[in-house]
Amino acid sequence: MPDAQDTELIKRAQAGDPAAFEALVNDSYGIMFKMAFKWCGDRTAAEDITQEACIKLARGIGSFRHDSAFTSWLYRLVINTAKDWFKSQNRHPASDMDQAANIKAEESAPDDKILMQQVWAQIQILPDGEKEALLLVVGEGLSHKEAAQILEVKESTVSWRIHEARKKLESLFGKEKKYG
Repeated sequence: MPDAQDTELIKRAQAGDPAAFEALVNDSYGIMFKMAFKWCGDRTAAEDITQEACIKLARGIGSFRHDSAFTSWLYRLVINTAKDWFKSQNRHPASDMDQAANIKAEESAPDDKILMQQVWAQIQILPDGEKEALLLVVGEGLSHKEAAQILEVKESTVSWRIHEARKKLESLFGKEKKYG
């Protein structure tokens, strides 16, 4: 959807137009689910997180200020919802690594799929800051600048977090293995 249509839809949703809000959720649901799934690696948990994020979107749409991309604001909302959900459930991310591996390795050879499962398992236990930066930049293809805006940190912090995450992954898998 073009930016002008996006902006108009958001403004209408902020003004209380239920049809606009429904269209906004329909347009955004896939992005929200994908981010939740990458965060937790469990389809059922991702569905729960996405539903909760939709509720938070309904309650918080008025706080979106149009000074950044809506998707940046949405990523932050989903990340925070995922963190809250895991705290409330006393759970840890990555209870289903087979599903998480399928994001990148649906039709890979068995060895590639096993490697992806191992990589995703290690990504899930990275510190939150490193995991967030890696998922946004490598997983979502965002620039360091875009990730910094979403995470509300300096661009250099995102770069450092990705560097640290990659260093940890390389120490586990070796530099010859490619993981993203």
